[in-house]
Amino acid sequence: MRLEFNDQDLRRKAIELGVITEGQALPPEQRSRVAAALMQDQLPRKKPADVPVAGSIRVQPGGEIEIDGRPFPWVVQAESIQVTLDPSGFGTVRLTIPTESVEILKSESETTP
Repeated sequence: MRLEFNDQDLRRKAIELGVITEGQALPPEQRSRVAAALMQDQLPRKKPADVPVAGSIRVQPGGEIEIDGRPFPWVVQAESIQVTLDPSGFGTVRLTIPTESVEILKSESETTP
């Protein structure tokens, strides 16, 4: 994965993202955001059929959340919900779920050299 981007790469992506318009300079405080978007573009993508996608997410006043009509865990912090909508109509929702313990399991292929 390429980890360096020149000014031309950053300007092109910044224009694509709507951060700046043609002819404007990229503000220094936006460079890392644009570089992160360029890196995200280089990550391997799963085929849409391989990625589970919710049909609908409903966030109601008081923080109650339903995914495809089923209640989502009650521990979601409603004040930490981020919603990003894409012009195509798809979107992403980021939730904060406080926990006392996290366990991350690796597949055998990830632990074998």
